[in-house]
Amino acid sequence: MVENNVDTTGYTLFWFHRLMIFYGLLFVVVEGLALLDLGVSPYAGDVFHETPLIIYFFHFVIDYAEIVFMMADALTAVALYLAVKDYNKTVFRKQKYALEAERYPLDCLELIRTPKEMYYIPLKVAMFYLLNPFTILSCVAKSTCGLNNAVIALFILCTVKGSSLMSAIFLALATYQSIYPLTLFAPALLYLLQRLYIPVNWQRSSFWLFTTQYTFMYLGSLCVMVCLSFFLLSSWDFLSSVYGFILSVPDLTPNIGLFWYFFAEMFEHFRLFFICVFQINVFFYTIPLSIKLKEHPIFLIFMQIAIISIFKSYPTVGDIALYMAFLPAWNHLYRFLRNIFLVSVVLLACSALFPVLWHLWIYAGSANSNFYYAITLLFNVAQILLVSDYFYAYLRREHHLTHGLYLKRKDGSEATLVLK
Repeated sequence: MVENNVDTTGYTLFWFHRLMIFYGLLFVVVEGLALLDLGVSPYAGDVFHETPLIIYFFHFVIDYAEIVFMMADALTAVALYLAVKDYNKTVFRKQKYALEAERYPLDCLELIRTPKEMYYIPLKVAMFYLLNPFTILSCVAKSTCGLNNAVIALFILCTVKGSSLMSAIFLALATYQSIYPLTLFAPALLYLLQRLYIPVNWQRSSFWLFTTQYTFMYLGSLCVMVCLSFFLLSSWDFLSSVYGFILSVPDLTPNIGLFWYFFAEMFEHFRLFFICVFQINVFFYTIPLSIKLKEHPIFLIFMQIAIISIFKSYPTVGDIALYMAFLPAWNHLYRFLRNIFLVSVVLLACSALFPVLWHLWIYAGSANSNFYYAITLLFNVAQILLVSDYFYAYLRREHHLTHGLYLKRKDGSEATLVLK
C-alpha cells in the first residue's frame, strides 16, 4: 500500500508539471528529435508543436539541456536587470526636468521617486524572477517557455537601450516562437519614437519614416526565420503544426488556461466563432491600451505581456513569472492599489489547490473536472484583477502628478477621483 501511494504521488507530480506547463516540454522536443533522426518529419505525428529552429537548436545541445534552461533563466534575469536599470535612469532624468520646470503641483511632491528608492529596484526585479516558484517549476520541468522568456527579455533590453534593429530581431524571434508577442510591436515602436524625440503625429514625415523602417526590420527578420525553417525541413508542415495548433486549439488537455474546458463542452458548429472570440482577446486590447498609455510604453509592455499570459491558448506558469518579475518596478504604485492583499491570497491558494484538485479528480475519484476548472477560472480572474489594479494605480498616480494629490471641488470640499 505504501508503494502504491508513492507511485500515485509521483504520477500526480508528473501530471501537475504537465498541467502547469502544458506547452513546450523537453520530452516532446526529444520525441521530435527522434523522428527527425529517423528521417521522418517531426510534425508527422500530433505531439511535437515547437518551431523548427527550436528542434535544430536542441539537436546540438540536448546533452546539456539542464544547463541550457538554467542559463536561459539567468540570461532573462540579467536582461531584466539591465533593462530596468536603464529605464529607471530615463524616468529619473524626466522627473528631474519636470521638477526644474515646476510642472508638478506642490502637494504631490511626496509621489516623486528618489534615487535611493530606485537604486535596488533592478536587483529586486531580477531576484523576483529567479526566486519565483513559477520560474523554478518551469526550469525543473524543462519547459521551452524559459527560452521564450529570455528572447522577450532581450527584446525589452534592446528596446530600452534604443537599438531598433536588435529590438526588431528579438521581437520577430519571439513572434516566430508563439505569435502572441506580435502585440508588443506597438509599445516598442512608441518607446523608440519617444527616445528619438519623434512625436506620434500622423502628419509628420519623420513618424512615418521611422515606423516604416522598424516595420521593415521586424517583418524582414520574421520572413528570414520562416524561410530558414522551410530550408531546414524542406516543407511548410510546421506552419499548421505550430501556428495552426496555437490558433485552432485542437488539444484540450487540462491546463491553467481558459480554453480547454470551454471548448471541451462546445458544440462543434459553434467552435470556430468562439475560437475567434477567445483569440481576439489577446490582440483586441492592444489598440485602446496603446492610445491610453502612449506616453508610457514600458508600462504598456508590462500590460501586454500580462494579457498574453492570461489569454493565450496554452499558457504556462513560466509566462506568469515573466510579467510578475516587473511588479517590483512599480513599487511606487503600492499606495494606490486596492485589492493587492486579496489577489495575493487568491493566487497563493489557487497555486496550492491545483495539484490537490487534480489528484482528487484523477486518482481519488472524489471530484471532477468542474472543481479543477473552477480553480483555474479563479486563478485567471485573480490575475486579471491584479493587472487591472496596477493599471488603475498607474493612471491614478499620473493624474495626481498633473492635478495634485489632494483634489478639491469648486466649493472647497474634498473631491473623490473616479477613473472611467
